[in-house]
Amino acid sequence: MEAVQKEHERLSKRLKASQSIKNVQSTIELLQEARNAIAADPDQAPITLAKLQNPVKSSFDAINDSLKETHSGLNKYSKSLDKVGCTTGLLGSAFQAHADSKFKQQLFKDRPLPSTEHDALTSQEHLINRAIAMHLLREGQFSVASTFLSEMTEARAPEEEGDSSSSVTDNAASLLHLEEVPSSEVRKQFATMYHILHEMEQNKNLLPAIQWARDNKEALEVRGSNLEFELCQLQFVWFFHGGHTPEAPLSAGRQAALEYARREFHGFMPRYLREVQQLMGAMAFCPNLENSPYRGIFTNPSAWNDVAQAFTREFCSLLGLSADSPLYVAATAGAIALPTLLKLQTIMRAKRTEWTTENELPVEIPLPPSYLFHSIFVCPVSKEQTTDENPPMMMPCGHVIAEESLKRLCKGSRFKCPYCPNESHAREARKVFL
Repeated sequence: MEAVQKEHERLSKRLKASQSIKNVQSTIELLQEARNAIAADPDQAPITLAKLQNPVKSSFDAINDSLKETHSGLNKYSKSLDKVGCTTGLLGSAFQAHADSKFKQQLFKDRPLPSTEHDALTSQEHLINRAIAMHLLREGQFSVASTFLSEMTEARAPEEEGDSSSSVTDNAASLLHLEEVPSSEVRKQFATMYHILHEMEQNKNLLPAIQWARDNKEALEVRGSNLEFELCQLQFVWFFHGGHTPEAPLSAGRQAALEYARREFHGFMPRYLREVQQLMGAMAFCPNLENSPYRGIFTNPSAWNDVAQAFTREFCSLLGLSADSPLYVAATAGAIALPTLLKLQTIMRAKRTEWTTENELPVEIPLPPSYLFHSIFVCPVSKEQTTDENPPMMMPCGHVIAEESLKRLCKGSRFKCPYCPNESHAREARKVFL
């Protein structure tokens, strides 16, 4: 026992003298300072990150060295305990092994993933491959997408021995076909999108995006899109704050912004008259723009990210695609739903029951609002299709009508359901997604 006590005291001293916590805290402070510096001046991000590399590496090395000393002390302490265990006989060893086993079982519980016995996607391999290929193209991983398609072709070739190799290749490439848009054109379009986003996000160059919006002006106007004006407005703000374009590297500041407005904004009249007046009115508040009514326009830290998302959304919509990658949405929704599904599986196993309804879950999965999409539903009262502004609402009795119909029926008080005798109040109704 004296040896164990000695190792215990030595280990306690090492832990007290350990610099791990201080090193971790210093690393956190370095990262916070870098984040604040980048937020204050995004243009200096590459320099700030370059300066951060060596201090962070040194801090991590110090943390690893301290952890090595701690682990060394723990090993010596455990060996001392083992020696004591040997002297106390087999009973003590068996008890210690049993305790360790129970401790490990408590820490590392075996929780298998939900059963895939009734996986609806196993028979839809081509849809999974299509989602993966499209996701890679959306992310600008063109070489990876090409490799994925070629390897998929090689995997399918032995299964389709009767077909020629060219037909197998065509079938793999056909995964990228959109309505009236061939595979080669889809790749070219996504290459264009990635180039424009790269120029926008990395070089603060809006000109390619503005040119694309003008080339597709008619299609964007049919959709009621404001993309072109949003891009030009951000370009004006960029000039106003001293930015410049590759074509005019010496032209910057308020004078450049004013010249840009005179040259470009006349095409947006009269639809955006109020917005243009606000941009022009901000000129008078230049010395004190932070306290002016136009602060939200000229000091919006998320402006570049917002316009990049708007561009991606409009670009994909013209191709007939959703703004977000279906693969990303499905994977994220699945990760959110996984704890609920694991709990459901545990309960069903304990009660020895099964859920037999196909393509439907017995519990509601809470998802973010952005993952709840527009419901296609025709109100049985007004005979009109619901919209985002007039969504379907479910009453406590389970019947669903449009929100406007609900308001007309209740008139601020309790009302009778038009399809059953139950009475309820408008505040008891819930918005549903069908």
